[in-house]
Amino acid sequence: MSGVLNVGVIGAHRWAESAHLPGYAANDRACVVAICDVKIERARAMAEKFAIPKVYANHHDLLADPAVQMVDVCTPTHTHLALSTDAVNAGKHVLSEKPLANRADDAFALARLADARGVRTKLGFTFRYSPAMRQLRAWIADGTLGEIFHIHGFEQNSQFLDPDFPLRQVTPGAPRDRLIPSSVVGYGSHLVDLMRWCGGEFAHVTASLRNFVPERVVRGEPGRQRILVEDGAIGLVEYAAGTQGLLQTSYIAVGNYPGVEVRVYGSKGAAIARLIDEHGVAETLTHARADAVEFERIAIGTDALPPGTTLATPWPELYYRNLVRHFVDEILDDGPADCTFFDGAKSQEIVNALIRSHDERRWIALGADHAA
Repeated sequence: MSGVLNVGVIGAHRWAESAHLPGYAANDRACVVAICDVKIERARAMAEKFAIPKVYANHHDLLADPAVQMVDVCTPTHTHLALSTDAVNAGKHVLSEKPLANRADDAFALARLADARGVRTKLGFTFRYSPAMRQLRAWIADGTLGEIFHIHGFEQNSQFLDPDFPLRQVTPGAPRDRLIPSSVVGYGSHLVDLMRWCGGEFAHVTASLRNFVPERVVRGEPGRQRILVEDGAIGLVEYAAGTQGLLQTSYIAVGNYPGVEVRVYGSKGAAIARLIDEHGVAETLTHARADAVEFERIAIGTDALPPGTTLATPWPELYYRNLVRHFVDEILDDGPADCTFFDGAKSQEIVNALIRSHDERRWIALGADHAA
């Protein structure tokens, strides 16, 4: 396929406005030809802002549009699986926000269906498309860091430290009388993906989950609610290759959004990617060698950035421009697949294992044979 890829976007919320739609607008190989939202006034507002010619209130109508070649699912979490399944069945390439499904088996089944239908898929794991993270992974792949001993992943910020800041990550109908996994789901899926991308498959995990702020305002509900949302989690990882890993997710650790940090320690050196919006830059990268242990800041070259951006570009737009660029090029140039629904399913499988580990107070083995 060559030329320009025609995209239909389902969902016209804030994240579409700040990340997805600017990513397409900045890419001369992509064109958003349609947008859909159950509240059509939201879709109309985004259509006007981004010069999108067609507006739909029903996603089936968008999927029936022959001009749409790829679908972007940018909607609330509990809708991702059904909408992505409909898009795959319609023969469209699909980018879905994460998580693809709450159950890993459902995600694996959809990944296999997409392969059978011959459509491309991508999960919205935003942070894979950080220039700093891509450089860190390149150092692992080319041997710059040597044998990898430890991988540490953190996604922690104080986004919900204030109990009166409305919490949005609550699945409709979730029980209120027991711990509701939340940061480990919303943040943990990103970390698991990054850590698996860097170190390979996980063999065993164990975790501890906790609620620290028991009363909160929940978006759409009056006043504070007593709701045992898990707002902090820690986990340990034994990789199949022998590497040790640890991760932490938190809604209440003082710090700036998005609060992602990945540290990799190897026999020849170490590197730290901080995807944290601080002091006017979106991210920083530092590197140390075994024979020169002081960490030195590494300049991220303009060639690693999407065209028209700098490290002062807001991180949602910076990373999504890169994600869009990669997916559009994969489709139009028939390039190698990266960050697919299969990767989303693996991430969900591991997140579910972390939750099960906490519930059962034990290590959980991974390694079910799910072919990509």
